[in-house]
Amino acid sequence: MNTRFRAAAARALLCVLAVGGTLPGSAGAAPPSPFTEDPVRTAVEQFLERQTAGLPGKANIQVVPPSGGRAPDCPLPEPFLPPGASLWGRVSVGVRCAGERPWTRYVQARVSVVADYYVAARNLMPGEPVDAADMEVRQGDLASLPRAVVTDPVQVTGAVAANRIAAGSPLRMDLLKKAIAVRQGQNVTVVVEGESFQLSSEGKVMAEAAVGNNVQVRLKNGQVVNALVRSGDTVVLQQ
Repeated sequence: MNTRFRAAAARALLCVLAVGGTLPGSAGAAPPSPFTEDPVRTAVEQFLERQTAGLPGKANIQVVPPSGGRAPDCPLPEPFLPPGASLWGRVSVGVRCAGERPWTRYVQARVSVVADYYVAARNLMPGEPVDAADMEVRQGDLASLPRAVVTDPVQVTGAVAANRIAAGSPLRMDLLKKAIAVRQGQNVTVVVEGESFQLSSEGKVMAEAAVGNNVQVRLKNGQVVNALVRSGDTVVLQQ
């Protein structure tokens, strides 16, 4: 009985092989995904890696397979970001292809950036200066945080709160402003600098301004000049 069963099984196997069939689970049963070898996908990944190289923290990039299938073959795809596009979160990357039949497509990607960011260590009132003691560091995905979140303490140097900021809230650049260094009518030292010389005079500020901002200054002779605010009592003449 066993001998007849083995013989029948062998004949069935020969029939399957004769017609080019394959056994379940045999190698090559599942064709490779065409998306994994898509040059457009590779170009988009490499483009986003370059674009996010200067961001704080570590970026993770996932390109979403296009619902319409692979793009037409292109020897040199050219990825680009639409104006105003963010570099993290859900990102839409345009891809151009030149040639006899040029085309443009958009590929979706998800970019997460895990980095340090800063929150208010205490309640901050409008006009209060913000320094290192007022900040606490946290770590998270920038894609889930406000776009203007502070990621470097240097960003808030010389800043004051423009609005009330609750303790534990992410510090955002749009909630801060530079502290006023000089005020309208204030007397300041006006400095003129050259490669090998420095001259100084006195003038009167015509408007309030923060360090690093430009301001108009009236000199003693009545001339009005543009100057850069260096500190609370000194401006540098713009040449």
